[in-house]
Amino acid sequence: MSASHEPDVLTAYALRLGDDRLVLGHRLSEWCGHGPILEEDIALANMALDLIGQANAFLGVAAGADATADSLAYMREGVDFKNLLMVELTKGDFGFTIVRQFLFSAFALLQMERLTSSSNADLAGIASKAVKEGKYHVRHSGEWLLTLGGGTEESHARAQRALDDLWRYTGEFFGTDDVDRAAADAGVGVDPAALESPWLSLVMPVLERAGLKVPEVKAMQRGGRVGRHTEHLGHMLSEMQIVARSHPGASW
Repeated sequence: MSASHEPDVLTAYALRLGDDRLVLGHRLSEWCGHGPILEEDIALANMALDLIGQANAFLGVAAGADATADSLAYMREGVDFKNLLMVELTKGDFGFTIVRQFLFSAFALLQMERLTSSSNADLAGIASKAVKEGKYHVRHSGEWLLTLGGGTEESHARAQRALDDLWRYTGEFFGTDDVDRAAADAGVGVDPAALESPWLSLVMPVLERAGLKVPEVKAMQRGGRVGRHTEHLGHMLSEMQIVARSHPGASW
């Protein structure tokens, strides 16, 4: 791929990286003040801040000269967001949040580890910091998954139900489209298909130790990368964007 096409590829690729983290960061922030214990309330808020910080950095790369990270976050419509469907689902109960966080964090960690070798210095730098945060996210959510899976009958059932609901969204992690292929060919990004095997190697042992069974899924859910979202994203954006849209250009 010629270098002249790299800015467009970079914009599209950085946008999806930012959107994944912005949306999931917002979902995690909904636990602030509602965590099951004080320590976990703080932990979830800190992970939300990590993700939103990463989103701000990636959206800053995507913004270029014509926009800002803030305008991309607060002034786009739902169809313009390119996040994975899994991250926009409602926060659900604590078991649902933990299972989702573990599945996504494992994928994101592998993605960021590969992205540290990006030919784009900005992406490589953001990824290097995100790897450190991602290792904690995987460890923390994995430990909670073991606690829930091996805990009471109720906690195990809730974790299993969450896995049953969420597994159908994991296939979208590894779908490769024109943006991914162009980014990988240019040395800018990572081919997500290459992450599936190491992701399974990371995820499956923890699920097995937790006593959780992967459900049989006939069809994976996809569409987020091309702007086809669930109704949950629209509801979330209406809440997340209301202040910025009500007072455009305001500063505090």
